[in-house]
Amino acid sequence: MGDTDKTQRSLMLRIKASLAEAVMSAKAISEQTGKEFLYKYICTSVAVQNRFRYANVTAETNFDRLAQEHPWLLTERLVVKPDQLIKRRGKLGLVGVNLDLNGVREWLKPRLMKETMVGKAKGILKNFLIEPFVAHKQEEEFYVCIYATREGDYVLFHHEGGVDVGDVDTKAKKLLIGVDEKISEDTVNKELLTHVPNHKKGVLANFIVGLFNLYEDLFFTYLEINPLVVTKDGVYVLDMAAKIDATADYICKAKWGDVEFPPPFGREAYPEEAYIADLDAKSGASLKLTLLNPRGRIWTMVAGGGASVVYSDTICDLGGVNELANYGEYSGAPSEQQTYDYAKTILSLMTREKHHDGKVLIIGGSIANFTNVAATFKGIVRAIKDYQEPLKEHEVTIFVRRGGPNYQEGLRVMGEVGKTTGIPIHVFGTETHMTAIVGMAMGHRPIPNQPPVAAHTANFLLNSSGNTSTPASSRTSSFSENRMRVEGSPAKRVKTGAPAAKATTLFSKHTKTIVWGMQTRAVQGMLDFDYVCSREEPSVAAIVYPFTGDHKQKFYWGHKEILIPVIKNMGDAMKKHPEVDVLINFASLRSAFDSTMETMQYPQIHTIAIIAEGIPEAHTRKIIKTADEKGVTIIGPATVGGIKPGCFKIGNTGGMLDNILASKLYRPGSVAYVSRSGGMSNELNNIISITTDGVYEGVAIGGDRYPGSVFTDHVLHYQDTPEIKMIVVLGEIGGTEEYKICQAIKQGRITKPVVCWCIGTCATMFSSEVQFGHAGACANQASETAVAKNKALKEAGAFVPKSFDELGDIIKSVYDDLVAKGVIQPAEEVPPPTVPMDYSWARELGLIRKPASFMTSICDERGQELIYAGMPITEVFKSEIGLGGTLGLLWFQRRLPRYACQFIEMCLMVTADHGPAVSGAHNTIVCARAGKDLISSLTSGLLTIGDRFGGALDAAAKQFSKAFDSGMLPMEFVNKMKKDGKLIMGIGHRVKSINNPDMRVQILKDFVKQHFPSTHLLDYALDVEKITTSKKPNLILNVDGFIGVAFVDLLRTCGGFTRDEADEFVEIGALNGIFVLGRSMGFIGHYLDQKRLKQGLYRHPWDDISYVLPEHMSM
Repeated sequence: MGDTDKTQRSLMLRIKASLAEAVMSAKAISEQTGKEFLYKYICTSVAVQNRFRYANVTAETNFDRLAQEHPWLLTERLVVKPDQLIKRRGKLGLVGVNLDLNGVREWLKPRLMKETMVGKAKGILKNFLIEPFVAHKQEEEFYVCIYATREGDYVLFHHEGGVDVGDVDTKAKKLLIGVDEKISEDTVNKELLTHVPNHKKGVLANFIVGLFNLYEDLFFTYLEINPLVVTKDGVYVLDMAAKIDATADYICKAKWGDVEFPPPFGREAYPEEAYIADLDAKSGASLKLTLLNPRGRIWTMVAGGGASVVYSDTICDLGGVNELANYGEYSGAPSEQQTYDYAKTILSLMTREKHHDGKVLIIGGSIANFTNVAATFKGIVRAIKDYQEPLKEHEVTIFVRRGGPNYQEGLRVMGEVGKTTGIPIHVFGTETHMTAIVGMAMGHRPIPNQPPVAAHTANFLLNSSGNTSTPASSRTSSFSENRMRVEGSPAKRVKTGAPAAKATTLFSKHTKTIVWGMQTRAVQGMLDFDYVCSREEPSVAAIVYPFTGDHKQKFYWGHKEILIPVIKNMGDAMKKHPEVDVLINFASLRSAFDSTMETMQYPQIHTIAIIAEGIPEAHTRKIIKTADEKGVTIIGPATVGGIKPGCFKIGNTGGMLDNILASKLYRPGSVAYVSRSGGMSNELNNIISITTDGVYEGVAIGGDRYPGSVFTDHVLHYQDTPEIKMIVVLGEIGGTEEYKICQAIKQGRITKPVVCWCIGTCATMFSSEVQFGHAGACANQASETAVAKNKALKEAGAFVPKSFDELGDIIKSVYDDLVAKGVIQPAEEVPPPTVPMDYSWARELGLIRKPASFMTSICDERGQELIYAGMPITEVFKSEIGLGGTLGLLWFQRRLPRYACQFIEMCLMVTADHGPAVSGAHNTIVCARAGKDLISSLTSGLLTIGDRFGGALDAAAKQFSKAFDSGMLPMEFVNKMKKDGKLIMGIGHRVKSINNPDMRVQILKDFVKQHFPSTHLLDYALDVEKITTSKKPNLILNVDGFIGVAFVDLLRTCGGFTRDEADEFVEIGALNGIFVLGRSMGFIGHYLDQKRLKQGLYRHPWDDISYVLPEHMSM
């Protein structure tokens, strides 16, 4: 009997850091889930024993019922062990072996729901797995493991498995199955099974091939079995550890089902975490929350995956590790409602238990690329207002630092809420170093009384020179940017058997790109950047969008409007634009793989930026392999892109135009950088612009485990670019890529100064694994921690600060030294051309105002929830106001009494239809039989409604109201109408009479008399009816007249309207709306009835027409 736990520890030492728990990729699953997948889906001719023979035990388990569900528990010897991602269970005494069911229960008593230490982590044992005990010999135990790397998947095999297998990393046979390659039994036999007895080779080879195919099909990233027992009866999977690529859920959902990902041992799964995870799953934005210490006094609400790690690092560096309550991040432009939900969750958590020193909330972030800071801050402000009393009671102080689109308005709103609520809120913008607020919050640095105020967004758009013409480029272009081909001719590649060489220069002033996806805001941002960089032509040649036909989309080029083609097919776009050599792929995570692979079929493309986050790693590796073969540079996935000041920018990189100008990204500097994080790359733009002459080129390679290009790809490119004088690298925990930079420095391949800092130094201080904001940001061995990499970089000769707080100081020091040595000669600044601000954005900033084209007061669909006249749609249903109540909200802007809602519904019911003979129904039927559609047929019927048919409600209400209000007696009213030669609207019926009453009127009359507080006008109309029916029995108060007068009584006496308001609703035609709405139901019914009966074209019969022609014509 063996256990995976001991061997897993040594094996993990060689697997990349990003194999560990990650937010967006490889996630550990329970042993039970892993075995369930294996038993269900493995394809092998080998007999896999004990399929589905496992039982789960928790504190709620009823053992009698468990035995009924799993009868084998009563007949077999058993093994019991915790199933909670615990390593080395055997060594910790956490495996019970060769027990009966009573023995299992006794073994569990001192362990189930008991606190246990595993390494530095303390947690509760709450989930156990019972399986049949398999008696076997030591020589029948084997070890097998499959895990993913950038270049392919390794299969490890050792002929001696079990708990004492030792260091399998050095002992085991290894077989690399490259990306897109297939495994075979012959290869397994030859490479892995050399020490296996011949009579077992066939079984093992067949099983390993089946296991590898299962691993690929179900998107595993790690799959270990130790021991794998092979006997004459078949194979037994005793212990198993596994991880799957959670981003492949949309592919594997049918097979995976609803997978639960257990938290690392030592960290409880909180319902608030599950709530935020659910919000995240339903949103295009990113929302993450991990609770570390709910009793801690330091809470964070940070925008951006990279920034969230930096803030955690700084808190821990300043001694706050034991007080850090949470880790989390929000990014990707969440809506106001989403940030409200996220913020209220954190505020709720932090105001449950008081701290003797009070608490601090750090609302931080880097400079956003495209998130509207003001919009997200509005959600946070709402949450602060809702929790203002608990926040004051718990003595919470809030520190805010943010930059990006509309950040000034966001900071203003945040400052205002501090003043109005009395909560201490300290607000800072881009003038303050990103993590300075951490020192302030923890008392390590003073809080400025009045921090410097950054210029308003609008000020950056004003040309200080007063010259409106477009100036020449402000800096000399790099000699490496010389145009290597005539504009308009496609770039060619030499076809050889070896992988194609990648372009040495990614972007130039003449780079042309195709954008995949209808990203109009990003495209306009690129064009504005092109314009301020004094490019001759826009960098965007075309947009590919498969969901519409070919057309042209309007954009701005400076002051004038231009058209950019939108093309449905990628092949057509490439043929029409042979000058294009870059693709910016905004496709979703589901289609990014296919669109990228398609693009690489065209040899003119040498660079592809993939923006989407959450692409399955297996797909990314296939992209990387194809790109390497074709000589294409991939930036991303999960990136904002990159920027080459004065030349070209990818999508939203660098943020909006105000940040482009503030960070001087419109002209090249002398410093190049590479980072993983998109948000942090914009922060680097800011830091470098403040401390040096600016950025020459910058790339965010993306936060996934396998970025398309790696740090050294770009650092070596920077080394070989003469205009670049120094290099900045923002690395992070996880992976070993930074060590390649160390090696290149030591070997003399990199000679330029390199300033480097790896974020994630806090990770070594936590007792359990924390899911950071990037899929690759996690370490499983000491050398992959940020601390170890920072130390190695410093020893290699890189310039490494003590913390991120000091990064700007180190960059400035190195730059100043290069200037002093004459290596860098700062150029004279030349102002960029003026670019007008978009109207929509100017209005967002509050710089202009314009009268609205429409006004509405009944409905608002802009928020998270639809609102009817001030009532949220959820409340509409909770209150059960029905159709009548809904009509009351939308027509009368009132919450009407229950009886009024019922009366409205009754009116709709009685007016719904009156047979096919009436004019409206007749018209509808004729149209339907002429083959017209529903809308046309309905409209035809509705057009007949007027004073003669159905439209008498308003007229009746007006006539009776006027007579009644003037004090005219019923007889006087009847005589006056007769004298004037006018019909009394609402009086008379072609069929019904005093002797044959209309039951519709009778039903309504009974209800009104019972429920209405007053019926003065109705009583008046009934007195008129007595007079008219005495003259002719069919001159009754008809249904139109009854509804008209009863509705006036309702409006005047229900208490919701003034007399003037009630009269106004009658005057503007509200009552006829009742008939129109009700009768529409009947007209639609007639339309559907004719279609269902398959009635043909209607032609009126001759014998029903009197042909009366003039006599001279008939002769």
